[in-house]
Amino acid sequence: MKMAILGAGGIAVKMSDTLKGLESVERYAIGSRDLKKAERFADEHGFTKAYGSYEEMLADDSIDLVYIAVPHSHHEEWTVKALNAGRNVLCEKPMAVNEGQVRNMCSLAKEKGLLLAEAMWTRYMPSRKLIDDVIKSGMIGEVKTVSANLGYVINEKDRIKKPELAGGALLDLSVYNLNFASMVLGDDIKEIHAGCIMTETGVDGQNSIMIEYNNGCMASMYATIYSLTDRMGYISGTKGIIRVQNINNPEKITVFSPDRDGPKVIKEIEIPEQITGYEYEVLACERALKEGATECVEMPHAATIEITRQMDMIRKQFGLKYPFE
Repeated sequence: MKMAILGAGGIAVKMSDTLKGLESVERYAIGSRDLKKAERFADEHGFTKAYGSYEEMLADDSIDLVYIAVPHSHHEEWTVKALNAGRNVLCEKPMAVNEGQVRNMCSLAKEKGLLLAEAMWTRYMPSRKLIDDVIKSGMIGEVKTVSANLGYVINEKDRIKKPELAGGALLDLSVYNLNFASMVLGDDIKEIHAGCIMTETGVDGQNSIMIEYNNGCMASMYATIYSLTDRMGYISGTKGIIRVQNINNPEKITVFSPDRDGPKVIKEIEIPEQITGYEYEVLACERALKEGATECVEMPHAATIEITRQMDMIRKQFGLKYPFE
């Protein structure tokens, strides 16, 4: 599979490092707005072709899959252009800024008969099945509560602090919390309650989200751009607890039995070694392309639309609207 990357920033470097470890994927093309930057990137990361414009790269019929690696605010624009150019797309999360954009992108992919997948890497990882297997085993009883947090010191990054780039904690960090809750509790939501503290630039710097489900379950989550949190996820059931170390890229899964003197470890699950963690979404796209699918089973369009819908509802409670909306 010949893969191209649209955008030559930090996340493109991580994807390039991933592709180096995948024998079935060729590092074919890199596209930047600056030809010299693209050429340097190609030399450093082993890409065959370098393009000084995104449009020029998208016109290359040899490309099998394009990875969209530009800021959130530009995901819809370049995904639509890629699809219209006849390219299959793996778009970095969140797929777009709002539900309307996502629906437009998914409809176009189906119309064109092309693959479109959101790069929500935690949906593709082996850890998802490992967690599901523990829950299905009945080891922790009936799940009642999920909690998750995610925080990094990223408040000075342009893509985070600028409203015109769809910045803030919600789209960059809380999207992981929401996916974590969704993977465990589903999306039969009764109510969402959310609040945030705005930055000086007018995006959410830190937020708290509580979801009530129609079956009586609850999810409680927070995210911040100001500090590194423990990034833990907890799945609490009537007979035990699952602790996921680092919901953003699970490192270890521990199962505890409840005890008034302190939880007791009843099972520890190690996570399989990985290249970077991005390989699973790339391989899922490769499988989907071989099957002629327009979406990946691990992260179907319906799931992307639902999580984006939730973020729209949350932003409405924040009173946060991006300048281009």
